[in-house]
Formats: sequence, C-alpha cells, structure tokens
Amino acid sequence: MGVLSDLEPKSVFYYFEEITKIPHGSGNVQQISDYLVNFAKERGLFYIQDELKNVIIIKEATPGYEKEPTVILQGHMDMVAVKKPDCDIDMKTEGLRVAVRGDEVYAQGTSLGGDDGIAVAYSLALLDSDNIKHPRLEIVITVDEEVGMDGARGIDLSMLTGNRLINLDSEDEGIFLTSCAGGARVNCSFRFSWKVRWGIALELTVGGLSGGHSGAEIHKERGNSNCLMGRVLNRLLRERPVYLCELTGGLADNAIPRETKALLLAEEKDCDVLTRIVKEVETEVQMELATKDPGVYIRAKQSRPDSYHCATLEDTKRAAAFLCAVPNGVQSMSADMPGLVETSLNLGILKFEPGNWEFRAEFSVRSSVESAKQALIEKLETITALAGGVCEVSGDYPGWKYRKDSPLREKMVAVYEKMYGESPRVEAIHAGLECGILGSKINNLDCVSIGPQMHDIHTTEETLSISSTKRVWEYLVKLLEEKDS
Repeated sequence: MGVLSDLEPKSVFYYFEEITKIPHGSGNVQQISDYLVNFAKERGLFYIQDELKNVIIIKEATPGYEKEPTVILQGHMDMVAVKKPDCDIDMKTEGLRVAVRGDEVYAQGTSLGGDDGIAVAYSLALLDSDNIKHPRLEIVITVDEEVGMDGARGIDLSMLTGNRLINLDSEDEGIFLTSCAGGARVNCSFRFSWKVRWGIALELTVGGLSGGHSGAEIHKERGNSNCLMGRVLNRLLRERPVYLCELTGGLADNAIPRETKALLLAEEKDCDVLTRIVKEVETEVQMELATKDPGVYIRAKQSRPDSYHCATLEDTKRAAAFLCAVPNGVQSMSADMPGLVETSLNLGILKFEPGNWEFRAEFSVRSSVESAKQALIEKLETITALAGGVCEVSGDYPGWKYRKDSPLREKMVAVYEKMYGESPRVEAIHAGLECGILGSKINNLDCVSIGPQMHDIHTTEETLSISSTKRVWEYLVKLLEEKDS
C-alpha cells in the first residue's frame, strides 16, 4: 500500500506516487522516460522515445468517438529538485518521501514535483482506463522544461494528427491560461585572480526567505538571497577590505533563491566592525521585508585565523559592484492586462568555488513583449561587460500569443460552466509555458493550459491539493467525453 493509496482519484494518485519514487530532476530524466516507454509497451500503445528522451504515446479513440477532433495532452516529466539543508535525500538517485496533511500532498524535506508530475499522472490514468470515452489521444511528455524547455524545442511532432492541445502545466484551478511570456536564461561569468592570504574567515549566511517560482510569484517582491548577499558584500567593502573565498546561492535560475552563503577573508582587527555592519544590514532588510518576507535573516560567524585561497580585493569589489548594479525582479507591468507582470528577471544562481575561480551568475529573463525581453538581456550583457565579464544566452523561447478564435477554449468554458454553474477565469500568465514553442511545430495550434491547485512550486514547501486534483480530473474526463456535435 502506498502513502497515497486511499486518495481519490485512485488511478491518478497511484501514478503520481509511482512517479515520485523515480528521481526526475531536470537533466536526470532517463529513468522516468524509460518508465513511460515501458508503460506504453505493457499496454500495446504506440509510442516514440526520441534522443532527448521526450516521449509520445498515442491511444486511439473509443468506439463512437473516431470522428471527434484529436486531443493532445501535454506536460513535462522533469521537476525542480530542491531540498532543505538538513534533508538527507540524494535527489539524483533517490525518490521522494511523500506525505499527506489534510487536503494536501507534500514531500518531506524536498520539493514535490507536482509541477509537472500531475500532468504525467493524469495522462497515464487516462491511457490506462478502459472505461473513459475519448477521441484519439496524443500524449506528449517533454524533458527539461524547467531548464530552458529543451525538450519542447527539440521534439519532432510531425506524426501528430491533432491541433487541439491541453497543456497540464498550470497551478491554479478554475483559471484557463491562453497566453504566456517568453523567456531566456542568461549566464554571466567572470574570471577571477586569486592569492593565498592569512586572516579570519567570516562565514555569511542570508536565509529564512520564502523563495518561489520566478514567473508565478515574482510580483510578490519576496527577498532574493543572492541580491541581498551582494548588498551585504558591497556594504562591507565600503568600510574594510574583505576577500571572497567562496559563494553559493540558489538552486535554479527560475526559482527565487532562499539561501546564499559566502566565505570572506578579513583582517582580525576588522572583524568586530564587519560583524556590526552585517547586523545593521540585517536590521534594515528585516524592516524592508517585514510583510513580504518576514523570516529573513543575515548571520556572520567568525573562525580561527588561517591561510585561505581567495579572490583579489579588486575582483571581490567587481563581484560586489556587479551584484549591486544588475536589476532583479519586476521591471514593468502590462499596460494591456492590469495586474500582469510584463517584464522581469530573477538572479537564481550564484557560484564561486575554490579551484575554479570563475564567478558565475545565472538569470531567468521573462517578458510578454519580445523587444522588451531582448532589451533586458542587452542590459545584462552591458553591465556584465562593464564589470569585465561575458554573457551566454540560452534556452530562448517565444511567448504564447492569445488566440481570438479558439474552438477548444469555447468548448472548455462551456463544459466548465455546465459542471460548476460559473465561468472559469481566462487569463494570461507571466511564467513560461511550452505552448509557444509547440505552436511553432503544429499548424494552427489551438491551446489552453489548466491544472489543479498547487502552492509554492519549486520550493520545499510545495503542496498539491487533493480535492482540486479530483475536481480537475473529473472535469478533464467530462471534457473528453463531450462530443463537438
């Protein structure tokens, strides 16, 4: 018996729990991809597994539905794999420890992967059923969506017959998404010189932040631990010389970082002053984020005098200046859709490790206006160049434009109204979805994105609503059973 065995719908939660047993962080998808292939083989379903490990599975229409329009169901198999500092799970080799709390499913000490494991679970439950009536189903499960949509970019969809696509990668029940922002990943890097110096090591930690998805929650203006570390570093350098030895913060470019650690070298006579400055900055930040991120803290810990490999003072100043100069967070709001973020960026990852001597900052850039996205990327490139570094842009994906004429959307709204007696909200989202890329591969693609209620995706507090999962499943089944004519 599984932990989720008693939950309804049983088939959906069975497959969801099976998926959580398989390590499937972005870039580590071989095992889950093979699981999907074996699922199809065991049921005699047509499947394709490409070189990237994307999987397509097709199930023909049930009797009486052969003339109904084919429906493509789409999601991604990878998850943002993050864990709490004290969690002993190796997320590259071990499964998750799922648990139930009231109406929520969560994972102990790690992210849950409801984004987008629930899409895979819904799809497998549909494919496994002999009782649900449906048109031809074309299931498309992509890889590495969370790190640049590489699977969607590389997949060949020429064998598909449908042009109605339901994307199952949304986190708000009752909201039908019909357009999204485009985005890109920007990696800024600097080569630093180093020396061996004697002094006191000062261990800095910025933590206690809420984090979150850099598309869905960037408008909440939560604290970014990487940016706050830059602020602390810059303030220290204004008063005393310090030398950067190590720096690490964040786990994914599209997740707002919750914790950043730095190891600095300082002269023993300066340590009391530096510790006082850290406390002053902590007080300022706690006042600024009292409502948005009340758990934030900044701590400094001294160690014994010793010799350390560290960056030069000049390069340490370059790092601090860069971190203070680069923009972060919401850059502009949409003038056409009130309340919607138009352009943003997130400094998701910082790395500076001994022996490598490369200072690296990784950003997720998003905008619903292509020219604004490019202008923001150019700004990052310019600031980086002024600081003596270089930028690499990757994972550039287009936005998904709203379609005025959408038979799929009209049908989905009508079925929803019939089931619940009210209309769903039809909206755009700032977070990126694969629909824009897939639309370039399927002629006249008609697409809507839906999903059950989830909270705090991409974080260790991620939860999936049980009751919402059931309602969305029932809606999806009803939608497939509803004939066009």
